[in-house]
Amino acid sequence: MDQLEAPPEPARRVDKLAVAAATVTVVLWASAFVAIRSAGDEYSPGALALGRLLSGTLVLGVIWLVRREGLPSRGAWPGIVTAGLLWFGGYMVALNWGEQLVDAGTAALVVNIGPILIALLGGWLLKEGFAPRLLAGMAVSFAGAAVVGLSMSGEGSASVGGVLLCLLAAVTYAAGVVSQKPALRHASALQFTTFGCGIGAVACLPFAGQLASQAGDASPGATLNMVYLGVFPTAIAFTTWGYALARTSAGKMGATTYAAPALVVLMSWLFLGEVPGLITLAGGLLCLAGVAVARSSRRRRPGPPA
Repeated sequence: MDQLEAPPEPARRVDKLAVAAATVTVVLWASAFVAIRSAGDEYSPGALALGRLLSGTLVLGVIWLVRREGLPSRGAWPGIVTAGLLWFGGYMVALNWGEQLVDAGTAALVVNIGPILIALLGGWLLKEGFAPRLLAGMAVSFAGAAVVGLSMSGEGSASVGGVLLCLLAAVTYAAGVVSQKPALRHASALQFTTFGCGIGAVACLPFAGQLASQAGDASPGATLNMVYLGVFPTAIAFTTWGYALARTSAGKMGATTYAAPALVVLMSWLFLGEVPGLITLAGGLLCLAGVAVARSSRRRRPGPPA
C-alpha cells in the first residue's frame, strides 16, 4: 500500500531539482530589482537593457559552445523569437524605465501581476487547467504583494507612468513564459535562454549609441551592476527557470515568483537603505504563504507521466 501511494524515486528527485532551480531563479530575479535601481541612476532604460543582454548572451554563448548543444529544432523557434522580443527585450526596457519612476518594492508588486496572467493564459492556451490550490495560493500571494507594494509606495511617490510601465513589463513577461512552455518540448533550457537572450539583444541594438556614451561616464559600480544583471538574473536565472518550467506547469511557476516582493523588500533594506515596516514584512509573509499553498498538492497514486 505504501509503495502505491508514494511517487517513484525519480519523480521525487526531479521535483526537488525543479524546486531548487525555481528557488535560484526567484532569488536572483529579486536581486535584479535592486541592481536595476542602482544602475538606473547612470544608465538609461534602453542602454541598461542592451548591456545586460549583451553580457548575458556572451556568458550563455560560451556555455552553449562548451556543452555543444547545437541549434534548437524548428518547433522551438516561434517560442524563442516571441520570448526574445517580448520577455528579454520589451520586458527589460519597460522594467528599467518603470524603476526610474517607482521604488523597487512597488515595481515588484506590479510586475508580479504577471503570474495571474500566466496562470490564466497557461490554463487556457496550454490546457493546464485551473487547480483550486493554485488559484487559492495566487489569491493569498496577490494579497500579500498588494500589502508590500502599498506599504512601500510612499506618499504619492509612485507615478502613474511608472506603474503603467511596470504593468507593460508584467504583460510581456507573461506572454514570454506562456510562449516558452511549448518551446521547451523542442529545446533545452540552455538553448532557449541563449537564443532568446541573443534575439533580445538584437532587438535592443538601437540603444547601442546610448550604451557606448553612458558607459564612458558611468561609475564602476553602475557598470558592475549592469554586468551582474546579465550574468546572474539573466544567464543563470533564466536557464534555471527554463529547467524548472519544463518540469512543472506555467501556472505553478508563475505563482512561485510571488516570493520575489518579500525578497525585494529585504534586499532593498540591506543594499538601498529602504527600511521595511511591520506591514511590509507581514505582506512578505503572505507572499511566501501563498507560494506554499500554490505549490502544494494532494498525495495521490502514481499514474502515467503527463
